[in-house]
Amino acid sequence: MKSYTYIDNSNVFIEAQRVAAVKSNMAVDIYDAMDRRVFDFSYKLDYGKMYEYFCGENQSEIGCAKLWGSPPPSDSFWKMVKKKGFEVVTYDRNAAGKEKKVDVAIAHSMTKDAYTAIDKDDSEIVLVSGDKDYVPVIEDLKQEGYRVIVVFWDHAAKELKETATKYISLNQWHDYLQL
Repeated sequence: MKSYTYIDNSNVFIEAQRVAAVKSNMAVDIYDAMDRRVFDFSYKLDYGKMYEYFCGENQSEIGCAKLWGSPPPSDSFWKMVKKKGFEVVTYDRNAAGKEKKVDVAIAHSMTKDAYTAIDKDDSEIVLVSGDKDYVPVIEDLKQEGYRVIVVFWDHAAKELKETATKYISLNQWHDYLQL
């Protein structure tokens, strides 16, 4: 089975820090952390482990491993991520500090790859995000016969979990994925 992996970096990273805040007793639960905007900024993702977890160790089984996000203050972060094996796509944040192009770019890439590169009989599409904005594209891909796996923290949108062919929680891997 060949894996085509699409990762919303800001989404997975920020929510990992919220999960860490709950584990560190900085928030009562994940919803308290979201409501009060509580993060454990000491938590950092290990991108080598993340690549290994999401994409596996067998390079011949990887169709793609793409990671999207907004550039942090240092370009060295994105150089490091590329060295770990990810194809990187970045977009600047808008004036309000929000990423507006990332979700659309990921959905477009998933769809484009599905119709030009992915063999639906021998491949799976892996989305690493918890945003329900992906539900329509997942529904369409599944209707066309593609297997779509969503991987995210436990608090991913319920509709996204239900729409995916399979949902995998990252919570059990939180400590492992820490740098």
